[in-house]
Formats: sequence, C-alpha cells, structure tokens
Amino acid sequence: MRGLIFGSALLAAAVSLGRSPIPAQAADRPNVLWICSDDHAAYVTGCYGNTIVRTPNIDRLAAEGVRFARAFCNAPICTASRQSFLTGRYPRSVGVTVLKSPLPQSEVTLAEMLQEAGYITASYGKMHFNSNLKHGFDERLDLPNWQQWRRQQPQRPLPEGVDVLPPWKPFQDPARIWLNSMCAPFAAWDSDMAGTFFAQKGAEFLAQKHEQPFFLMVSFYEPHSPFHFPVEYRGRHRPDEFTVPEVGPEDDDQIPDIFRNLTDDEKRGINAAYYTSVEFMDKNVGVVLSALRQAGLEDDTLVIYTGDHGYMLGHHGRFEKHCSYDPAVSAPLILRYPPRFPQGRVVHALTEFVDIVPTVLEVCGLQVPDRVQGRSLLRLAGGQTEEHREHVIVEYAHNDEIMIRDDRYKLTYQRGKRVRDDGYDPKRPLPGPTFKFFDLQEDPGEFRNIITAPEHQQRIAHFKRLLAEHIRGTQRLPGILPETDDPDAVLEAGVQPHDVQSPDE
Repeated sequence: MRGLIFGSALLAAAVSLGRSPIPAQAADRPNVLWICSDDHAAYVTGCYGNTIVRTPNIDRLAAEGVRFARAFCNAPICTASRQSFLTGRYPRSVGVTVLKSPLPQSEVTLAEMLQEAGYITASYGKMHFNSNLKHGFDERLDLPNWQQWRRQQPQRPLPEGVDVLPPWKPFQDPARIWLNSMCAPFAAWDSDMAGTFFAQKGAEFLAQKHEQPFFLMVSFYEPHSPFHFPVEYRGRHRPDEFTVPEVGPEDDDQIPDIFRNLTDDEKRGINAAYYTSVEFMDKNVGVVLSALRQAGLEDDTLVIYTGDHGYMLGHHGRFEKHCSYDPAVSAPLILRYPPRFPQGRVVHALTEFVDIVPTVLEVCGLQVPDRVQGRSLLRLAGGQTEEHREHVIVEYAHNDEIMIRDDRYKLTYQRGKRVRDDGYDPKRPLPGPTFKFFDLQEDPGEFRNIITAPEHQQRIAHFKRLLAEHIRGTQRLPGILPETDDPDAVLEAGVQPHDVQSPDE
C-alpha cells in the first residue's frame, strides 16, 4: 500500500502536476474535518434524545458545537445523497439519483474547491463515487486498501464458540440473515475492523505537521447493514431492550415484500445489532476527535459530523431508508468551530444537506460559486438568525418519488407506474400517481393520509407548485419536462431518473 504523502512533499507533487500555487492567505484559514457515517439515523443518537444508545463522542461534539435538530438529506440513498452534499447541488442537477450512477468528472466537489484554495485533502473510507476518480482528494483510501492491509496482518484467533456473521448477501438470504437479527459480530477483533482502520488513518493524518490547511474526510461504513461490530462488542444490547415500532392501517400496500415475514423477535434483534454498530462507529469517531485534540487543532478546525441519511428500524414495517418517511430522510448534522459557533446551540430551523458546502466555504473565507445550490448555515449556526428555509425537499428516483415538508405539513408524491428495481418491491399492483399529505403536528408518525381533507386543498396545491418549481429549477437535461403549468404533469416527468451514465459526462 502506498505510503501517505503529506506536507512539503505533497506540495511539490501538486506543483509538478500543474496545480495552482498555495495562496498566501491559506495559512490563516481553518482546517476542515468532516466525519460521515452510513445509515446513521438521527434518532439513534444520545444528543438527539435517545436514552438507550451510547454515543458519548458524538454527544460531546454536539455539546461543544451546534446541533441541527431538523436536518434532511436530499436523497434517502447513499450515492445520491453523498454526491449531492459533497457538491452542494441537488441530485437531479448532479445527474446522480440512483445507486449505481457515477459522479461525473464535470461536477466540482468540496475537496476540489478547497484544493484549489491551497488545502491538502485526504479521504479515508466510503465515498461511493462509483469510479476510480479522486474528485479532489490528494489521498483516497477505501475498502480495497483495508482489505490489502488486513491480509498482511497476523490473524488472531477468535474466541471459541462465538457465532459470527456469514457473508453479506442482501436479497438472496432471508432478511433476518442479512439484517443481522442474530446480533452477531463481524469475524474480527476491533483492531482489525475497517472502521478502526479508517479512524486510525485519520488519526495518523492529524498527527502530521501540515504547512497548509487541510480538508480531511473520514467516512465510516457503519452502521449500514449488516451492522458490523467486532467480537468485543457482542452482547452490548439485547433484543428485549427494544419495542417493535407501530405499523399503521395504511401501511400494508407499501411494505417491501422481503420484510413481511420478519417476526417481532427478529425485528428486535435487528434493532440490537444496529444500535451496537452505532456504538462501535461512535468509538471510532472518538479516535479521530481525540487525535485532533492531541494535535492541538481543535480551535483551528471546523468539524462536521453527518450521517448520509436516516434509517427505518421497523417504522411502517420497513428496515431501510429508500422512502420519504421522516426517520429515513432526517439525519444528524453537527458543526463545531469554537471561534465562530457557540457551544451547545440547538438549531430547530429546517435545513438541507446541500447547505453544508456553502457553509464550509464561508467559514473558510472563500467565495461560494454560483453553481452551488445550498444556502450557508453560518449565521444560523452562530445565532445571528433563527430563520433559514420555509420547506425542505427530498427525492428518491428509484421509486419515482419526491416529498416536501414545512414546519407542520408534508406532501409526498409517487408516480406509481414503475416496478421498483431496488429490492424493496411491495409486490402489490402498481397504484399509479399517488399523493399523501400528513399533518406532522397531529400525526408525527405519518399514519393518516389526509390528502382529501377540504381544509387543506389550498396548501396541497401550493406544495405541488413548489415541487414543480424545484424540479424545473434543478433539472439537468433539456427537453425532459413538458411545457405546461400543470404541476402534476411536471411531477410525472420530473421524478423519473435521468442520470449520467459515465464519470466522463
């Protein structure tokens, strides 16, 4: 495995490749550390009110910074969400709305923006670029690097009699297996886990002396199914600690068929595995934050913590994200930067993940390019305002689906004419165009569709117009949308995937 290249050697390499010289003012700019997890729902975090899970490191970060209580991803699926929040642009504008689409080379990531401003950049862990492009990261390590490293390590025997996870085969094995209802550990000790490897690489980076400011991204695969955790973590949670979430009277037609045979005991076991994986991930967050503190860089570094989207743990009968319910689309967002942000602030304004990139650029004293579609959170985080967005919009193109919500109400639309290709087909007749409208104050669980209520028709029509305007304003390709003022027709055409096919696009 190639050694890590930092400092003056990295600067020399950059010059030899024709990169811009380091601006003189770069040394005065803060470092940026972005820690990201996979499938971490905000509600499974201590600082977001969960009393069962133990997340002391994320909780401490929130206590020392700003926690956004109502932050929403822009797509409840890994690839689309990540490429959106790394560019500050909506998924349909990027051309990445489904799982396998590559991030096109023409899109400019935060790493490239900061690199151009003289930052050293590195990424350890999951990026989901779906290509070998580095997209602005001078150094990028991912699962193949961990696998190569692990093959070179002496293999410590596992404790006798410990049942470990089988190979992960989603949609081939029954859901109880690939969702780890057994709450079984991965066949490795903590020191050999991928998450620990990436955390340690991040710690090594932070221990280096850097002549320029840096942007470091440490991106964990946990707690994504099958909810990996090492053998030392087995037994941290028991299935009987958990209750099975309610399934509503209108849920049957949308529950993925693969989840219908799960028993209540298996559902509780899945929760136990997920919570254990979150706690293992939090431990590794602590490894990185501890290294930052030991390097004396806390006051000089903007720290960001996010999940890439939420996750359903039995809500509405589902165990995944891939939908518009709030547990699937709300995710943790925490910022800490002592010179600019107060400690322990909780922001209740609606925010979107496209807002992260412009926030970072503004904190770093850099101009926000016109192509960035998010809105900076700087004044909101600093307490200069309590206002930000009147509504948030989330899209899930695999199901031709889009949602909009404000402080109280939510409207979702599903085109309902395409069999799901993501493994979560409910195996029910296609419903055709379907609208659902929820009063989140009276019905926070989103169980009662009140789309026909006479008193809400004006508001529903307004939401439809906003969705149509969003689709028109973010559409990447010409000629896709009809020339009409009918929002239903715009939704029909716009919610379908129109993705890039190659990273060269």
